[in-house]
Amino acid sequence: MRHFIAACSILSILSTPLTLGQEAPQPPKDKFSGYMFGDFFYNIARDPAFTAATSLPNSFSSDEKDFQGFQLRRIYFTYDNTISDRFATRMRLEMDAGGARNIKIVPVVKDAYLKWKKVIEGGDFIFGIQPTTAFGISEDSWGYRSLEKTQLDLRGLIPSRDFGVALKGKFDGSGTVMYHLLIANGNGNKNQPSDKHRRYAATLHFQPGGNVQFTVTGDYLTRSAVPDPMNASATLGRGVFTGSVFAGYEDPGNFNIGAEAFMQSGANSFMPSTSTSLKSLMRMGVSAWGSVNVSPDVKIVGRFDMFDPNTDSDVLAKGDMRNLILGAIAWNPDKNVTVMPNVEIETYESAPAPSTATYDASVTGRLTFYYIFL
Repeated sequence: MRHFIAACSILSILSTPLTLGQEAPQPPKDKFSGYMFGDFFYNIARDPAFTAATSLPNSFSSDEKDFQGFQLRRIYFTYDNTISDRFATRMRLEMDAGGARNIKIVPVVKDAYLKWKKVIEGGDFIFGIQPTTAFGISEDSWGYRSLEKTQLDLRGLIPSRDFGVALKGKFDGSGTVMYHLLIANGNGNKNQPSDKHRRYAATLHFQPGGNVQFTVTGDYLTRSAVPDPMNASATLGRGVFTGSVFAGYEDPGNFNIGAEAFMQSGANSFMPSTSTSLKSLMRMGVSAWGSVNVSPDVKIVGRFDMFDPNTDSDVLAKGDMRNLILGAIAWNPDKNVTVMPNVEIETYESAPAPSTATYDASVTGRLTFYYIFL
């Protein structure tokens, strides 16, 4: 009997924290999460001219027609830790092949940051490798990173991550207007800066009511000066400014639409064929997307992008515009699994006069699998 009473006493003591925990729930201290996506792909069409057309870099021209196979395009493994009610941290590993063929998939650090919550009223301070301000909100609206990156990311204009410090929060209690400020190294998720130049970025996110949202973003990257072609003893600045706007609307369970436009200006980065002086290199693009629920488990997804790598009227800036068209059916056989037959088509501007060259579209069909494993 003494042993039984002792055992009951021990169980009672051990159960006390659990009982208290049930009465006052605490946020989980540790959380692991992860997802993967990949495809079977088949290059239905390619223009043979792409083997020599180095002036037309794009996401499709590197592989020939009829090339096909299986690929994993991303694996994410994330660990979130709630240190206290004031501090939290995230460590995320990304594994992909970077679009290269026939190489092993290796992990890299995608996120590694400490968040100091409410360091000011309504604002959190973040230190480490973290998302940039450029396209996280529009990517969430698009919702199908497993099919394709948003255009700013796809065309390599701004990296998705950078190493620095940020202040992120809201101006009012309701979160109608939110902000994200960032100062970073300017060279992606590398551990140390490559030079003394930095990235300065800011985003304002508006949610005026209902399911409508707007975002305005500015990103400025300082860069090393270059010699002035007109004056050998002088140098010219080469800062790069990228501005974008995004608008989206969602009717949950029915449809979702969004659009994003951007402009990038690289000072003294382009020399026209008719001049010996440098001028700004201007890039611009627009993207529009939408999805419609045809049943609780099936959606029709579509997207159209237009991208002009150089908007100048000079002949050197002609023949480089391209359009991306993406269509998919997204089927969820399980809440954590999505199967998506889809096709990507990229069309190209004709070569500038006096050439009469035209380029056939690149077409790739895929069966994409996206699944959450944690």
